Amino acid sequence: MSNWPHDTRYTFSAPLSTGEKATHDVYVKGSGPPILLLQEMPGIGPETLSLADRLVAAGFTIYLPHLLGTFGKLTPLRITARLFCVRREFNIFARGRQSPIAGWMRALARDIRDRENAEGIGVIGMCLTGSFALTLMAEEAVLGGVASQPALPMLGGDHLHMSQQDIDAARAGMAASGPGLALRFEGDRIATKRHMQALKRAFGDDLLTEQYSGKDHSLLTLDFHDPAYQRVEAYFAERFAALTTQPPS
Repeated sequence: MSNWPHDTRYTFSAPLSTGEKATHDVYVKGSGPPILLLQEMPGIGPETLSLADRLVAAGFTIYLPHLLGTFGKLTPLRITARLFCVRREFNIFARGRQSPIAGWMRALARDIRDRENAEGIGVIGMCLTGSFALTLMAEEAVLGGVASQPALPMLGGDHLHMSQQDIDAARAGMAASGPGLALRFEGDRIATKRHMQALKRAFGDDLLTEQYSGKDHSLLTLDFHDPAYQRVEAYFAERFAALTTQPPS
C-alpha cells in the first residue's frame, strides 16, 4: 500500500499557529464533494488508505495530508507519544489549547475549498487528530466535521485539546452549517467516556455523539466497524446535499 494509486499529490506550505512554516505532501483521490482525511497516528497505514478508497467509492474526493511517519505503515504505539512530542507541529499533552498544526490545517481547509471551487468541505479526524475535525468547523470553508475516537490531550481527564475561544468559534460555525459528530466504542480506554462527556458539555447541542458496543478503538480503520462508517458516510451525504437544496441568497 506504500504505492497507493492516488490521482495527484502536491506540497502544501502554511504557517503553524506559532507562525513558523510547515510543509507536507497532500495526496488526492476521487471525484465528488471534498473531504479532508487526517491520519490518526504517525504513519499512514493500509487501513487508513482503505478508508480513503471506501470514501472515494462512495463518491467523495479525498485529500489525505501526510503529516508524520511512514506512508504505507503505522508507527508502533509505544513510540507514538515520543514522536509527537519532539515534532514542533504537535503537543499531544496540551490542555486548553490546540497543537500548532491547527493553524496549518485551517489553511489547508481553505486551500481545498478553493482548489475544488466548492462551497465547503468535510473533515474527518481520528484518535490523535480527532478533535481537530471539530475545531476546524470554525472555518467558513468547513461544513461538517467528524471526530472518530478523539483522544487528545493524552491523560487529559476532563480537559480538552482546545481553548474556550476555539470552542466558541467552532460552535459559531456549527450553528451556521450544522452540528459536528463524535464517535467512539463504549469500552475504548483511549478515547474515554469521560472525554466524550467533556466534549458534549463544551459543545452542547452543536455536537452529535454516537457510541458503539465494543472495547476496540479505531472505528474506521484498524477495528473497522461498518455501522460507524455508514453513519459517517450518511453524515457527509446529508451535509453536502443540504448545499444543493439551499434557496438562493
